[in-house]
Amino acid sequence: MPAGINFNMKKDIKKLTDEEIVEKIINEDRQLFAEIIDRYEKKILRYIFHLTGEKQESQDIGQNVFIKAYINLKSFNKSFKFSSWLFRIAHNESLNFLKKKKYNLSLDEKILKIEDEKKVDEEVFKKQLKSQVKKCLEKLPILYKEVIDLFYFENLSYEEISDVLKIPPGTVAIRLSRAKVFLKKICQKQKI
Repeated sequence: MPAGINFNMKKDIKKLTDEEIVEKIINEDRQLFAEIIDRYEKKILRYIFHLTGEKQESQDIGQNVFIKAYINLKSFNKSFKFSSWLFRIAHNESLNFLKKKKYNLSLDEKILKIEDEKKVDEEVFKKQLKSQVKKCLEKLPILYKEVIDLFYFENLSYEEISDVLKIPPGTVAIRLSRAKVFLKKICQKQKI
């Protein structure tokens, strides 16, 4: 927060929605962007790290995300949630980084043929496998890693993930289902 803002003003700002803060940043006080950074920095950095696997680079990519968001605030479409817009920028920046590294984004044919018969119970997945699954996540193709991360670690809805990835909600559901099956097989092979 800027030095001139008192405690009561800080409390009032905390009560505002992201969209209200964006409106204030655009029309009144650009320094309020610090509140956006406070709200999202850890989540964005965690998301970038999960996609790229690069801890040091995640910091740089995260800075680029917030710089781009700040510069492009006026282009934010208020019919969407601000968090989805911000995660979309993080998603694009992460993919750009991976493309520069010549990361293979193509999907193996065998993954498409994974049978959907055995589904991982979502509650068991969330409670029992969460800490162990992180190790297996690194072995997932980016296509699956991103939906797992957004749904389970960032707690975004199918609609929000759809906005971030620019795919239909039905595709989100299919990728999430396949990702869980594939992830379970990876974890079983590693005897986790």
